[in-house]
Amino acid sequence: MSSLLTNEQLQSIPELYASTILKDPICKFKIFLPNSNWTWYIIEIDKSDYNTCYGLVDGFEQELGYFSLSELETISHSYGLKAELDSSFKATRLSKIKG
Repeated sequence: MSSLLTNEQLQSIPELYASTILKDPICKFKIFLPNSNWTWYIIEIDKSDYNTCYGLVDGFEQELGYFSLSELETISHSYGLKAELDSSFKATRLSKIKG
């Protein structure tokens, strides 16, 4: 399925659109690209393919939007660094991350 998240982690993410009624959804996982300012926070995932995610993208600016795990898995930066799961990140409310 994903090289960034385990099956158990994927199962723990709410279904796509499940959090639309929440004012302050929870970011479940943080994926970042080392040696850059790019970070993706997963709020929801499409459980039909466990690929399409909705969350906060923090790069040139912060914005909510859709991204795919398969695309993140193919990104590599200088020195061959690839996107990684932040294993120390704890599920956090979106408002705390957006600051």
